Amino acid sequence: MSETAEPNVGSFTLADPLLAEPAGTIAVPEHEEWILPNGFAWVFRGEGSNGGLVRPVIMADGFNLGRSKLDVLYHGLENGAFPFVSELRRRGRDVILLGFDERSASILDNAQAAEAAIMRTIAEQHGDARLAVGGFSMGGIVTRYALARLEIQRMDHRTGLYFSYDSPHRGASIPVGVQAFSHFIPFPNDFARQMNSPAARQMLWQHYDKDTGKTGVAPERTEFLAALERLGGWPRIPRLIGVANGRADGIGLPDVKPGEVALRIDGIYPGTTFYTQAQGDDVTAAYLNRRFPKADKTITTDGFPEVDGAPGGTLHTYRILADTMEKLGGTVDLRHEDVCFVPSVSAVSVRDIDKQDDLYANIDQLSPDESELDDFLCSSTTTAHTAVTEELCTWIMDRLPD
Repeated sequence: MSETAEPNVGSFTLADPLLAEPAGTIAVPEHEEWILPNGFAWVFRGEGSNGGLVRPVIMADGFNLGRSKLDVLYHGLENGAFPFVSELRRRGRDVILLGFDERSASILDNAQAAEAAIMRTIAEQHGDARLAVGGFSMGGIVTRYALARLEIQRMDHRTGLYFSYDSPHRGASIPVGVQAFSHFIPFPNDFARQMNSPAARQMLWQHYDKDTGKTGVAPERTEFLAALERLGGWPRIPRLIGVANGRADGIGLPDVKPGEVALRIDGIYPGTTFYTQAQGDDVTAAYLNRRFPKADKTITTDGFPEVDGAPGGTLHTYRILADTMEKLGGTVDLRHEDVCFVPSVSAVSVRDIDKQDDLYANIDQLSPDESELDDFLCSSTTTAHTAVTEELCTWIMDRLPD
């Protein structure tokens, strides 16, 4: 350990479980690669296609730092609880995995890759089957924006179905104390770059500003929502569907109670403590402490709902942070590994997430017309954000265009 600074613990990023890198080599079947503006795509032909694109399904990658790793995305889609890519191909669907040169770049920039992928698919397609276009987490937001922009430009995207998979239509949540800690690390680091990236600022419902030390709606989010609204908010031509990894019954994460210690660190960053989000004003979200250079800081929130324990797709936020600390010689008291990342009401675009009653709404008891989607499904049990399950994947596949 340096005598002048704490160790740099910021080499990690908070990635979707779908994008977790496995040990060893990833086997990926034969595919074609397309180079696109701000991105690229891998094309897997469906069974019986005879080499041409016939019934295409475009699926966009989610949020992280750096270039998309489509081999990792393929592995996550194929080798988990349900072989999504193989099942799509078995049903005669051509699968096009869309990646980005920089996943944390502005959604508006990455939408250019989605638009190019759609237009190239149309150019190479045999027959007149309508496309299915969507994505996982941020990928669902990117493709939503791309389709809407193509319609405003009067470009025929020939898309019959848009789908999103646990996408944060009304915003995502990273605990404010965790965001602040990324900038408390006294080194430039990947985690801070991820938290301060354009895409993070656009998607997080509340963002910690490292320069002011204040938490609020980032200007980039306000600008993105205004840009989306200028396009009409959604594409109008395709049928709009979405799935949520969280439950629909309004029951939050049973073990995550508000105001509890989620993680305490000692040895390095001694006494640094993160708390699960509670309601109220001047609520302590985290206490941050470092020895070299000496500094401490208390992070507070005002008027937040109990978002960490809300119904929704979960992220291993505190487990990832705890594991990193232990690897560098710290000791941890980890009490809550997972917290809500994309609330169910956000994933199915039925309510905003800034009020407690809306965040914990029983979606099953709401009129389906309250959603901006034409149809949606919430997971029957709480699952990890973007976790590929037979329940959610089969529901999507059964609604693909003929």
